[in-house]
Amino acid sequence: MAQTAPNHVKSISVDPSEMAHFAAMAEDWWNPNGKFKPLHIMNGLRTRFIKDEICAHFMRDPDAELPLKGLRLLDIGCGGGLLCEPMARLGAIVTGVDALEKNVKTAMAHAKANGLEIDYRFGTVEALVEGGEAPFDAVLNMEVMEHVVDPGLFVKDCAAMVRGGGIMFCSTLNRSAKAFTLAIFGAEYVMRWLPKGTHQYAKFIKPLELTRMLKDAELVPATPVGMVFNPLTQIWKLSEDTGVNYVVVAMKP
Repeated sequence: MAQTAPNHVKSISVDPSEMAHFAAMAEDWWNPNGKFKPLHIMNGLRTRFIKDEICAHFMRDPDAELPLKGLRLLDIGCGGGLLCEPMARLGAIVTGVDALEKNVKTAMAHAKANGLEIDYRFGTVEALVEGGEAPFDAVLNMEVMEHVVDPGLFVKDCAAMVRGGGIMFCSTLNRSAKAFTLAIFGAEYVMRWLPKGTHQYAKFIKPLELTRMLKDAELVPATPVGMVFNPLTQIWKLSEDTGVNYVVVAMKP
């Protein structure tokens, strides 16, 4: 009997159990009320934050029609393209890479249907490094680190894809009692916003740990910024509270 090819890339950073979990949800990426609803709600805040930080770093006008025009941007673990598409609409030349084939096919189909040119790749960041891919002006590593096998090594591979003078964004979940209560018990078991098993508490990363990983990767991290969700208003906002979700911006000298 012929063997079926795996629908995810085999690599040192990819956790097969995580891939199986996300493969079951891949068809739902662009359903705003589906299994990725929390990301859809968060996406407005993420997009504005990334745009403003990139514009400040590269001295661009954030209010311009295409503020990111001409900048090469890589989204690692791009999923169905929820961040790739708004970045492309802001003028960036976008490459999205994901280790799950279903995600890439979903992203490609949605981009095509919306007339967007985005270079989607089925693969991993370490494959880009090994293949000699040219570094990018900006690299996005958003809500991915808590799903990989070795986050320290993963950060180093991601950093290798940032050009000198470039910028990288890393967002993840804090390994704290508050994060366990809200992101796992609350979101997965009480509110059922996410399927059970979406997150594993042991894989959450403290801000100090992420900052150390970024420094080890020869990047210069800024102060971590919290992202806080109000379940009553269904609105995300930036905050000094990094107890659950947070993002760190890091520059490459």
